[in-house]
Amino acid sequence: MTAGEQFVVIGGGFAGLSAATALAEAGARVLVLEARPTLGGRATAFVDPVTGERVDNGQHVLFGCYHETFRFLRRIGTSAEVELQPSLAIDVIDENRRATRMSCPRLPAPFHLLVGILRWRALSIADRIAVLRMRRPLREVAYPAAGLKTRPTYEKEQYVGRAFRPGVTQVPKTRPTYEEETVRQWLERHGQTPRLITLLWEPLAVAALNESIDVAAARPFAQVLAALFGSDAQGASLGLPRTPLDELYALPAQRYIESHAGSVRCGAKARVIVGDGPIPALAVSVAGETIAAAGVVVATPWHALDDAFETPPIALRGTLDRAAAVKASSIVTVNLWLDHALPTGPFVGLPGRTFQWMFDKRALLGAGSSHLSMVASGADSIVGKSNDEIAALAWAELVSALPALRSVVPRRSVVVRERRATFSVAPDSPKRPSVYTGVPGLFLAGDWIETALPATIEGAVVSGHLAATALLERIAQSPS
Repeated sequence: MTAGEQFVVIGGGFAGLSAATALAEAGARVLVLEARPTLGGRATAFVDPVTGERVDNGQHVLFGCYHETFRFLRRIGTSAEVELQPSLAIDVIDENRRATRMSCPRLPAPFHLLVGILRWRALSIADRIAVLRMRRPLREVAYPAAGLKTRPTYEKEQYVGRAFRPGVTQVPKTRPTYEEETVRQWLERHGQTPRLITLLWEPLAVAALNESIDVAAARPFAQVLAALFGSDAQGASLGLPRTPLDELYALPAQRYIESHAGSVRCGAKARVIVGDGPIPALAVSVAGETIAAAGVVVATPWHALDDAFETPPIALRGTLDRAAAVKASSIVTVNLWLDHALPTGPFVGLPGRTFQWMFDKRALLGAGSSHLSMVASGADSIVGKSNDEIAALAWAELVSALPALRSVVPRRSVVVRERRATFSVAPDSPKRPSVYTGVPGLFLAGDWIETALPATIEGAVVSGHLAATALLERIAQSPS
């Protein structure tokens, strides 16, 4: 047995790195072990061998309500690398090639949203009236009140908005189908028109939940809307990274950890060893070395949880069984290189299509990038197609939206598949676990942990901060 770091974090994505930097910030010595050759997990970047440009493995967008994510970025010194809109504004090209802009004025929430939608030229009078019907269902997704004087235990908390509040989301008992219905059923039950669903609610839902609105459950989407359009008028504003993802958070987080007496190892497949005494001892096995640990955070995806243990502890058997039953939803991104400037802004919504969003990397990252990214969330229907088929579909949909590109020929395309990009949020999905495992000193993190959020960057960071805080509290309370 070798003398090891005091804390070990397994996994180098948003969840693991937010946990590790929070621990380091508190003065702990941290060792991060990442099985892949590079940090970043499902949100990273790579170098395209032909163009030499850095390419994200998928376009990731932040929102103004991602308070824990911005807290993490401020910690590692990169929050300024995210350009946050003053107020939500989205350019949209509908299936009839009509280009419009939905722009929310700088008014208190939720009036900014209501006014922005009511004056959106893409909508009819019937659509605008339908929007007003959503006021009551959104109010019903009520968050507990703030202003607590003491901190309750984490078992009784959930993450809501800017802080951790006690209690659970209140759901009226007069809503019997709320737990079982899909997003589409919920929207239709509240009188939303087909066009409003296509232009507004469906793009938001698919982007947030990464699943078809005919599959995804209504509850997580309602919670997303409540966060986006709650008391903070800038909560729904889009934040677009001005640097590749690994440079936004992965590499800066590594520098932060190392500058605080910690270390990071990539290409290090690790497994947790749990002792069988009355107070289980924790250790981590990696590359033939056994490292003692006072605390461990396992921040792997749900589908890799079982493989994170040499012998899974009995206390985790129920969690492991539920993790094995979780279904996945895919994302496909097509990166296209054009010798032609696009007649759009840095991003545009393409509702009613397979690829729902286009991001112009040249406009976002500057002269160092010359490609655009077409993103298909909830892409299970195309993820199995060939690269050529997927790239041709993405280009055909872009040309359909922007006929001026008909004479343009892409000089290169790169298809990126994330088959298990996110966990499913279908109504019958297994219950998500908390950060607590029942094993002293062992905690879980990841976007799939119960945070009251879907599979988002914010959910991952919230889980990392929860795990770090729980671990620090346990160490502070430990007699040893």
